Amino acid sequence: MDTLELLAHPVRLRIVHAMRGGRTHTTAQLCALLPDVSKAMVYRHVDLLASGGILRVAEERRVRGAVERHYELRPERASIDPATAAELSPEDHRRGFAVAVAALVAEFNAYLDRENADPATDPVGYRQHAVWLTRDELIAMNDELRAAILPRLANPPAPGRTRYLLSPILFPSEQPAAD
Repeated sequence: MDTLELLAHPVRLRIVHAMRGGRTHTTAQLCALLPDVSKAMVYRHVDLLASGGILRVAEERRVRGAVERHYELRPERASIDPATAAELSPEDHRRGFAVAVAALVAEFNAYLDRENADPATDPVGYRQHAVWLTRDELIAMNDELRAAILPRLANPPAPGRTRYLLSPILFPSEQPAAD
C-alpha cells in the first residue's frame, strides 16, 4: 500500500494527526485519543500504518508478559510530496478531499463530545469566506499564511500547549473571470 492509499482513510489520517509533533504513543494511548473509534479499528489501522512505514516502533517494553510498543511518526513518509500531488487525477483529489473532510468532521465531533468542550469560549473557528483575488494577490496571501503557519508546525508538545487541528482549504468556487 503506498502513502497516498495509506493516508486515504479518515481514521488513519486522525492517527497521523495524533502522532505529529514528535510524540510517541502506544496503541492503547491512541485509543484514548480517539474515543469515538473502536479499539479493534485503531489497532488495525496502526498495524497498517506501521506495515506501510508511516509509523515505526520507537520502543518496546514488556508489560505483564505482553510486549507494549510505542510508535512514532515518520514525518518524511506521512505526507504526499508535491510531485505526486501534481500527478493526481480529479478522482484522486475528490477522494483525498473527502477523507480530509471526514477526518475533520470526526475530530470536531470528538471535541464536542468531550465533557469540558465549550465552543463559545474555546478558540474554535470554522468560518468560510469568499474572497476575490487576482493570481498575484492569491500567491501573496498564500505566502503570508505560510509565513504565519510554518514556524508553528515545528512546535513540539509541551506543558501549556494544546494540539489544534488547522485545516486551510482553498479552491476557486467559480470559473475565473475573463481578462
